[in-house]
Amino acid sequence: MSLSSFKNVFILSPHTDDGELGAGGTIAKLNELGANIYYFAFTTAEKSIPPEFKKNILKTEVINATKVLGIPKENVCLYNYEVRKLNYVRQEILESLINHREKVYPDLVLMPTLNDIHQDHETISKEGLRAFKNTTILGYELIWNNLRFNTTSYVELSESNMKRKINALKEYKSQAKKNYFNPDFIRSLAKTRGIQFGTTYAECFEVIRWRIK
Repeated sequence: MSLSSFKNVFILSPHTDDGELGAGGTIAKLNELGANIYYFAFTTAEKSIPPEFKKNILKTEVINATKVLGIPKENVCLYNYEVRKLNYVRQEILESLINHREKVYPDLVLMPTLNDIHQDHETISKEGLRAFKNTTILGYELIWNNLRFNTTSYVELSESNMKRKINALKEYKSQAKKNYFNPDFIRSLAKTRGIQFGTTYAECFEVIRWRIK
């Protein structure tokens, strides 16, 4: 199946930036292919913002970042649950995802792998699986949170896709000091996955569910 087969795509991002870190190049490619992309973030992590930034800075940064990847502002849905405590509101999250599903039924969902050990990521991936049990689901990797990861799906990326991913992540000024935001790291991981797949750059996903029609 070609990536162009997916017309309505949901990106489940526990925190603003997770979707871009794990699947930014693929999002850029889907945008080029004409997919309707919807982005959901469940916390803007106000309690984790460095003191030199406004507490709500991530609300602005995520809109700017997703715009770089081609996602229109009206397709970005932000929740403001407390960071590291998404498991306390998992039923609310599940019901929200079901409501979104009833409005636009996605044929592809990108979310954290089920093996992600971060408590917020684990919550979103498990509730995502419940909400979209009849949909193709790919789990993106965030290697600093993955003790294991099944490299069962690859998306070939162009130089243009990589530049858009890196430029999107540059919009997160409040997160720039984190080592996994370093463009050299982002590019090197994509090169590593590309070598595994026989191409220059790639993003890797774990197949959680694959629907064949």
